Amino acid sequence: MAPSGSPAVLLAVLVLLLWGAPWTHGRRSNVRVITDENWRELLEGDWMIEFYAPWCPACQNLQPEWESFAEWGEDLEVNVAKVDVTEQPGLSGRFIITALPTIYHCKDGEFRRYQGPRTKKDFINFISDKEWKSIEPVSSWFGPGSVLMSSMSALFQLSMWIRACHNYFIEDLGLPVWGSYTVFALATLFSGLLLGLCMIFVADCLCPSKRRRPQPYPYPSKKLLSESAQPLKKVEEEQEADEEDVSEEETERKEGTNKDFPQNAIRQRSLGPSLATDKS
Repeated sequence: MAPSGSPAVLLAVLVLLLWGAPWTHGRRSNVRVITDENWRELLEGDWMIEFYAPWCPACQNLQPEWESFAEWGEDLEVNVAKVDVTEQPGLSGRFIITALPTIYHCKDGEFRRYQGPRTKKDFINFISDKEWKSIEPVSSWFGPGSVLMSSMSALFQLSMWIRACHNYFIEDLGLPVWGSYTVFALATLFSGLLLGLCMIFVADCLCPSKRRRPQPYPYPSKKLLSESAQPLKKVEEEQEADEEDVSEEETERKEGTNKDFPQNAIRQRSLGPSLATDKS
């Protein structure tokens, strides 16, 4: 027969477990979670930030050390935080995360990449001995708050949005892969045309083109007309003179032929009887 006190013992153990769960959860809250909405908190104060992914084995091995280090955050006056790059792709692009896990130290807006050993003791020495001073900070051009990194963050967010849409087309709507690619190709084409029209409109508003009025045809002045008319008059006069000379020569020729014709006729008449007498 089972002892009568066993249900009471089991109930007491269950109460203790439920009572201790919030305390366990409270200890884990020492690591702050950074998102796209609150990342600007990193620009003030002293921070140690870990970029990780849940599927990364090295990140999983680092978690116990990172949690233990976070317990010393209040004593070291440093905030310990983490960023899940699978949930925050914008921050992954803003900080140019190319390997996992990646750890950054930030002091009043100056970011330095931590590349030392990944143990609790090394993290504590890095902060307490101020070893971060020997590391050159990231250039302002490549800082997370710069225009370049903001555009990079937007590009990463766009890529994740496109990936989510692709999965939605294939899994939820049942489109084939080539159908999803066709949709994105058409969207890219129309967005490019729209962007080109907007750029032309803005350029026309900022730098309007000057419309040139048609220049009137340059009519010649009276002097030019008179000067140009003089050679024409001379040419016409010469042509008229030549025509007059030709006509005079033709008339003289005609008169000469008319004079010769009667003389020849008279000669033929005078020679006619003499020839007749000779024949007889």
